[in-house]
Amino acid sequence: MFTPERIAEEIIKIRRENGFDIVPFVVEDVIYEEEAKRLYIIGQDRADKSAIIGNSFVVGKLKERLGVERITVHSKLELLIKRRNVRENMEKVRGTQLEFLLPLMEAELNYPPMRWPSLKNNGRALVFLSVYAKALLGFARDFGLEAVPVGIRYSFPRLSFEPLDGSPEEIFFPNEERLVELAEEKGLDIVLADFPYGVTFREGIALVNPMRLLHIPHFRLKHIYGFEFPAYSHVDGRKALDFFVKLAEDGLLEPTDGAELIWTAWRRGRARP
Repeated sequence: MFTPERIAEEIIKIRRENGFDIVPFVVEDVIYEEEAKRLYIIGQDRADKSAIIGNSFVVGKLKERLGVERITVHSKLELLIKRRNVRENMEKVRGTQLEFLLPLMEAELNYPPMRWPSLKNNGRALVFLSVYAKALLGFARDFGLEAVPVGIRYSFPRLSFEPLDGSPEEIFFPNEERLVELAEEKGLDIVLADFPYGVTFREGIALVNPMRLLHIPHFRLKHIYGFEFPAYSHVDGRKALDFFVKLAEDGLLEPTDGAELIWTAWRRGRARP
């Protein structure tokens, strides 16, 4: 139905018809998820990906022409990096209280498409509502964990959680020591939060950032779980800058999305970089 050759031809037509430069690019592969009417296009590298997306205009027109619900564009390089990181994290969780995640991690090695197994009854986990609060709660559910949500007081007014006193800085850079102590008090051995790593263990407690554990970028998380900023009174522009720049450096945030998020934090947050 869809082939790399056909997709490349359509992209060239759209670029020519709408005044875009005709730049060289390679469509490495295409994968069509019929049930979801989602087309995955794989370019060789970031330059190919940019040419295919065309500032969102080209890929938007391509979606209309092909009659699909959604198009997701990846580069072969970013998928190779993702698979390397997931394999490394699989070795870290093997033989631990997180071993139940291995089937889901195995499924992510074969992404795209996304075909997660159903995980249930895997206990309880402390979920600290940090930047990707909605995704963290969603991950807990998809991991088969009962979430015990906590967060800085007034940080996410639309979400229900146990309020903690603390600095808004913790929303961007969670306090590991504090969360380990809190997990111990509650008899929990798993903590989910926006840590700067995928997984580590402290005093027998697993500290997990699912976004980094599975190397799932911002745009996928936004489509799967949604995204909203913490209350702007709790957004520190300097910390937001550091947080989102690091995500972009690690291949988890497109530079254009990162610039928009940083601008929002700078414009509406309580402190400016």
